[in-house]
Amino acid sequence: MVHRFFSCTITAPPPAENADITLVSGPPCCGKTSLLFQFAINRATESGRGVVFICRKGRLENRPPFLSQGVDPTHGVLNRIHIKYIEDDEGVRKYFAAFHLLGSFPAAVIIDDFAEFFSESAKLGSPGSCTLLLSDVHQGDTPRSLFIYKRWIGSIYTIQGDGLGSYILKKISSSECGLREGRSAKYSIALQYLVLEHISNG
Repeated sequence: MVHRFFSCTITAPPPAENADITLVSGPPCCGKTSLLFQFAINRATESGRGVVFICRKGRLENRPPFLSQGVDPTHGVLNRIHIKYIEDDEGVRKYFAAFHLLGSFPAAVIIDDFAEFFSESAKLGSPGSCTLLLSDVHQGDTPRSLFIYKRWIGSIYTIQGDGLGSYILKKISSSECGLREGRSAKYSIALQYLVLEHISNG
Protein backbone atom coordinates (compact mmCIF):
# COMPACT_ATOMS: atom_id res chain seq x y z
CA MET A 1 0.00 0.00 0.00
CA VAL A 2 2.99 2.31 0.36
CA HIS A 3 2.62 3.34 -3.32
CA ARG A 4 -0.82 4.81 -2.57
CA PHE A 5 0.80 7.78 -0.82
CA PHE A 6 2.46 8.96 -4.04
CA SER A 7 1.36 10.01 -7.52
CA CYS A 8 1.27 6.90 -9.69
CA THR A 9 2.18 6.90 -13.35
CA ILE A 10 0.60 3.51 -13.98
CA THR A 11 -2.81 3.39 -15.67
CA ALA A 12 -4.59 0.98 -13.32
CA PRO A 13 -4.04 1.31 -9.57
CA PRO A 14 -2.90 -1.85 -7.79
CA PRO A 15 -5.55 -3.65 -5.73
CA ALA A 16 -6.26 -2.09 -2.37
CA GLU A 17 -4.78 -3.59 0.77
CA ASN A 18 -7.33 -5.06 3.12
CA ALA A 19 -6.90 -2.49 5.91
CA ASP A 20 -9.96 -0.61 7.10
CA ILE A 21 -7.92 1.60 9.40
CA THR A 22 -4.39 2.83 8.62
CA LEU A 23 -2.05 5.06 10.62
CA VAL A 24 0.81 7.19 9.27
CA SER A 25 3.07 8.44 12.04
CA GLY A 26 6.18 10.57 11.78
CA PRO A 27 8.09 13.49 13.26
CA PRO A 28 6.90 17.08 12.80
CA CYS A 29 7.38 18.64 9.34
CA CYS A 30 8.14 15.36 7.51
CA GLY A 31 5.34 15.68 4.94
CA LYS A 32 2.59 13.58 6.59
CA THR A 33 -0.18 15.94 5.46
CA SER A 34 1.17 15.89 1.89
CA LEU A 35 1.22 12.07 1.95
CA LEU A 36 -2.35 11.98 3.26
CA PHE A 37 -3.52 14.44 0.63
CA GLN A 38 -1.91 12.43 -2.19
CA PHE A 39 -3.59 9.32 -0.76
CA ALA A 40 -6.90 11.22 -0.94
CA ILE A 41 -6.27 12.12 -4.59
CA ASN A 42 -5.40 8.52 -5.46
CA ARG A 43 -8.38 7.09 -3.55
CA ALA A 44 -10.83 9.55 -5.16
CA THR A 45 -9.37 8.79 -8.60
CA GLU A 46 -9.53 5.00 -8.30
CA SER A 47 -12.96 4.86 -6.64
CA GLY A 48 -14.76 7.67 -8.46
CA ARG A 49 -16.17 8.65 -5.05
CA GLY A 50 -15.53 11.46 -2.60
CA VAL A 51 -12.94 11.50 0.16
CA VAL A 52 -13.31 13.43 3.44
CA PHE A 53 -10.17 15.12 4.79
CA ILE A 54 -10.61 16.14 8.45
CA CYS A 55 -8.15 18.62 9.93
CA ARG A 56 -7.81 21.80 11.93
CA LYS A 57 -8.39 24.90 9.80
CA GLY A 58 -5.47 26.96 11.11
CA ARG A 59 -3.00 24.15 10.61
CA LEU A 60 -4.04 23.51 7.01
CA GLU A 61 -4.07 27.21 6.14
CA ASN A 62 -0.63 27.78 7.68
CA ARG A 63 0.90 24.61 6.20
CA PRO A 64 -1.00 23.49 3.10
CA PRO A 65 -0.02 20.09 1.69
CA PHE A 66 2.36 19.88 -1.25
CA LEU A 67 1.11 18.05 -4.34
CA SER A 68 3.22 15.40 -6.03
CA GLN A 69 5.08 16.49 -9.13
CA GLY A 70 2.84 16.17 -12.16
CA VAL A 71 -0.44 16.63 -10.27
CA ASP A 72 -2.42 19.44 -11.84
CA PRO A 73 -3.83 21.69 -9.07
CA THR A 74 -6.87 22.40 -11.27
CA HIS A 75 -7.66 18.70 -11.84
CA GLY A 76 -11.34 17.84 -11.34
CA VAL A 77 -10.60 15.00 -8.92
CA LEU A 78 -9.72 17.62 -6.31
CA ASN A 79 -13.42 18.58 -6.25
CA ARG A 80 -14.14 15.14 -4.77
CA ILE A 81 -11.88 15.81 -1.78
CA HIS A 82 -14.07 17.41 0.86
CA ILE A 83 -12.10 19.21 3.56
CA LYS A 84 -13.92 19.25 6.89
CA TYR A 85 -12.50 21.60 9.51
CA ILE A 86 -12.87 20.24 13.03
CA GLU A 87 -11.18 21.69 16.08
CA ASP A 88 -11.73 19.10 18.84
CA ASP A 89 -12.72 15.54 19.72
CA GLU A 90 -16.37 16.53 20.06
CA GLY A 91 -16.41 17.63 16.41
CA VAL A 92 -14.95 14.28 15.33
CA ARG A 93 -17.53 12.37 17.41
CA LYS A 94 -20.38 14.45 15.97
CA TYR A 95 -19.17 13.85 12.43
CA PHE A 96 -19.10 10.07 12.90
CA ALA A 97 -22.36 10.08 14.88
CA ALA A 98 -24.05 11.51 11.77
CA PHE A 99 -22.05 9.30 9.37
CA HIS A 100 -25.04 7.04 8.69
CA LEU A 101 -26.99 10.07 7.42
CA LEU A 102 -24.65 10.67 4.50
CA GLY A 103 -26.24 10.08 1.09
CA SER A 104 -23.30 7.85 0.15
CA PHE A 105 -20.24 6.82 2.08
CA PRO A 106 -16.97 8.42 1.05
CA ALA A 107 -14.23 6.16 -0.30
CA ALA A 108 -12.05 7.23 2.63
CA VAL A 109 -12.04 9.44 5.69
CA ILE A 110 -8.65 10.94 6.50
CA ILE A 111 -7.93 12.56 9.86
CA ASP A 112 -4.74 14.59 10.05
CA ASP A 113 -3.01 14.66 13.47
CA PHE A 114 -5.57 12.27 14.93
CA ALA A 115 -4.07 11.92 18.42
CA GLU A 116 -4.37 15.65 19.03
CA PHE A 117 -8.16 15.25 18.96
CA PHE A 118 -8.27 12.49 21.60
CA SER A 119 -6.71 11.29 24.81
CA GLU A 120 -4.86 7.96 24.98
CA SER A 121 -8.01 6.27 26.27
CA ALA A 122 -9.85 6.77 22.96
CA LYS A 123 -10.90 3.60 21.17
CA LEU A 124 -11.19 3.41 17.42
CA GLY A 125 -14.15 1.68 15.82
CA SER A 126 -14.75 0.48 12.30
CA PRO A 127 -16.10 3.27 10.07
CA GLY A 128 -18.09 0.90 7.84
CA SER A 129 -17.44 0.59 4.14
CA CYS A 130 -14.73 3.20 3.73
CA THR A 131 -11.05 3.46 4.55
CA LEU A 132 -10.00 5.47 7.60
CA LEU A 133 -6.54 7.02 7.36
CA LEU A 134 -5.06 8.74 10.41
CA SER A 135 -1.83 10.59 11.07
CA ASP A 136 0.03 11.23 14.30
CA VAL A 137 3.22 13.03 15.30
CA HIS A 138 5.97 11.11 17.08
CA GLN A 139 9.37 12.20 18.37
CA GLY A 140 11.14 8.82 18.72
CA ASP A 141 11.31 5.76 16.50
CA THR A 142 7.67 4.70 16.92
CA PRO A 143 4.28 6.34 17.57
CA ARG A 144 3.77 7.45 21.17
CA SER A 145 0.60 5.39 21.56
CA LEU A 146 1.76 2.35 19.58
CA PHE A 147 0.42 -0.08 22.20
CA ILE A 148 -3.09 1.35 21.70
CA TYR A 149 -2.79 1.66 17.94
CA LYS A 150 -1.66 -1.98 17.54
CA ARG A 151 -4.90 -3.11 19.17
CA TRP A 152 -7.22 -1.12 16.89
CA ILE A 153 -5.33 -0.37 13.68
CA GLY A 154 -4.51 -3.06 11.14
CA SER A 155 -1.88 -1.16 9.17
CA ILE A 156 0.71 1.18 10.70
CA TYR A 157 3.33 3.22 8.82
CA THR A 158 6.14 5.21 10.38
CA ILE A 159 8.27 7.98 8.92
CA GLN A 160 11.90 8.61 9.79
CA GLY A 161 14.43 11.05 8.39
CA ASP A 162 17.47 9.59 6.64
CA GLY A 163 19.75 12.42 7.79
CA LEU A 164 20.23 13.68 4.23
CA GLY A 165 16.97 15.58 3.73
CA SER A 166 14.82 12.65 2.64
CA TYR A 167 12.34 10.55 4.60
CA ILE A 168 11.62 6.82 4.77
CA LEU A 169 7.96 5.75 4.96
CA LYS A 170 7.76 2.12 6.06
CA LYS A 171 5.04 -0.23 7.11
CA ILE A 172 5.25 -2.00 10.42
CA SER A 173 2.85 -4.83 11.21
CA SER A 174 1.88 -6.03 14.62
CA SER A 175 2.14 -9.75 15.35
CA GLU A 176 2.30 -12.04 18.35
CA CYS A 177 6.11 -11.91 18.09
CA GLY A 178 6.32 -8.12 18.02
CA LEU A 179 6.72 -5.83 15.02
CA ARG A 180 7.97 -6.66 11.54
CA GLU A 181 8.85 -4.29 8.74
CA GLY A 182 7.30 -4.37 5.28
CA ARG A 183 7.68 -2.32 2.10
CA SER A 184 9.19 1.14 2.36
CA ALA A 185 9.36 4.28 0.25
CA LYS A 186 11.98 7.01 0.24
CA TYR A 187 10.68 10.51 -0.52
CA SER A 188 11.51 14.17 -0.10
CA ILE A 189 9.80 17.52 -0.12
CA ALA A 190 11.59 19.61 -2.73
CA LEU A 191 10.57 22.95 -4.21
CA GLN A 192 7.10 22.56 -2.71
CA TYR A 193 6.54 19.12 -4.28
CA LEU A 194 6.21 15.68 -2.78
CA VAL A 195 8.88 13.65 -4.62
CA LEU A 196 9.01 9.84 -4.56
CA GLU A 197 12.62 8.70 -4.82
CA HIS A 198 12.11 4.92 -4.72
CA ILE A 199 10.06 2.05 -3.27
CA SER A 200 11.73 -1.07 -1.87
CA ASN A 201 10.49 -4.43 -0.58
CA GLY A 202 11.60 -4.45 3.10
